[in-house]
Amino acid sequence: MSGFFGPLDTNGCVPAHQQTRVAAFLVSAHGALARQFAFALPLKLDSAWQTELNAQFYRETEIVSLLLRATSWTPDLALSYLVGSWEAAWLPKPIEGIPDQSLALAGDLAARAHAIHAGIRPAALLPVDANAHDPFVTALRRIEFESGRLLQAQILLLKGSNLSPFRDAVSVALEQRHTQVRELWADALKGVGISIREGNDRKS
Repeated sequence: MSGFFGPLDTNGCVPAHQQTRVAAFLVSAHGALARQFAFALPLKLDSAWQTELNAQFYRETEIVSLLLRATSWTPDLALSYLVGSWEAAWLPKPIEGIPDQSLALAGDLAARAHAIHAGIRPAALLPVDANAHDPFVTALRRIEFESGRLLQAQILLLKGSNLSPFRDAVSVALEQRHTQVRELWADALKGVGISIREGNDRKS
């Protein structure tokens, strides 16, 4: 087991089976966010947050599109059951203790998006000698850059006035989503020979 992708091929590219597993996980996670942002969008944008929601929907969609085109896909039999567990994990879970159902769902969506953008850093798994011109390498670095931008929007909602009366409930939900994402990410990587040390899970 290694903490990085590899061994790289002679061109400095990530092995196809590792590309496939990582890309499948990221497509599942970001695809679920894109779908749920789309469902959350009103027909008419009436607030700054709704405008930001619209922007996030398109960014999540772009991440999925980029991965689909930049990955060297190869058959991975484990995906037949892994994808099901991932998709189940992304299902909406209203934050307990918030009586307004729409707000409880919005808070959960923000918490899950925060966990995905903060807890998954695929570019950190790239060894220093990875081919900087390889499409997959470029895609992972682009995704990490976009995640940093999207993370700020999640923080604004989670710390916003609408959720401030429910700070304890939001904190519990956020921690649960972070734990869930870390565990799923670590399990996905372990299956292709990559180990994330427990002490670094919050950063990886």
